[in-house]
Amino acid sequence: MYAEGEGVPQDYKTAVKWYRLAAEQGFAVAQSKLGWMYAEGQGVPQDYTLAHMWWNVAASQGDKHAKNNRDKVEKEMSPTQIETAKRLARECEKKKYKGCGKPWWKFW
Repeated sequence: MYAEGEGVPQDYKTAVKWYRLAAEQGFAVAQSKLGWMYAEGQGVPQDYTLAHMWWNVAASQGDKHAKNNRDKVEKEMSPTQIETAKRLARECEKKKYKGCGKPWWKFW
């Protein structure tokens, strides 16, 4: 709702907050939405590495859109960024999606 401004004022930072809470519960759609927010720099600084990481996590749970988005963003990334994103995704899955990527407080 916050990302689209449906019934509430559009607020990307608040959308990221709610997507992150849902993503940490294992919801692939929220993980994919976080990937989009990072790719577009909406509510967070633009970061293709974190976009790739979230899309990789969502894709591993069967989200086909996340896989396509991940593959597209790779074209804008260096090999080092891609390897970092993959490592972060593996770490995220090991932590059961809690505290993935950069600490949230760095963005507020």
